[in-house]
Amino acid sequence: MTDIEFHVNMPDKLHYCCRLLRKAQRSGTNAVVTAEPELLTQLDELLWTFSSQDFLPHYYSSGPVPALAPTLASTPIHLAEQLHGCPPSAVLINLGQQPPTHFERFERFIELASDTNSDILAARARWKYYKDRGYELKKHELASGPEAS
Repeated sequence: MTDIEFHVNMPDKLHYCCRLLRKAQRSGTNAVVTAEPELLTQLDELLWTFSSQDFLPHYYSSGPVPALAPTLASTPIHLAEQLHGCPPSAVLINLGQQPPTHFERFERFIELASDTNSDILAARARWKYYKDRGYELKKHELASGPEAS
């Protein structure tokens, strides 16, 4: 069964996601990130400028993932609006407001929610959705305030 974690209360979930992706890449773990198109576009742009010290190779697919060329298939980070056809990965990260379809294909699934009211309310609805389906959930509450950055 998929391990589901909620990471909540971060002031900037896109930068937090970049840090998670950097950590995954350093450990040799492939990742897929899913969200609404506008968030994925922002993340795509941020991954190019996030760190002058790190290169986070990624591939952004706005539709169903085509049969990937070997180079794309070996890319460690995939940004995908739809999970159907995504290469098998050890971790899935959801930046979006809805539970993604096919999340159960992943070993580990991380839901991200910022400290905004809309994100918190959407995260609560997703928590209930997974809980109602029998998943055991873990919550990581991030400290808020300037010292948490």
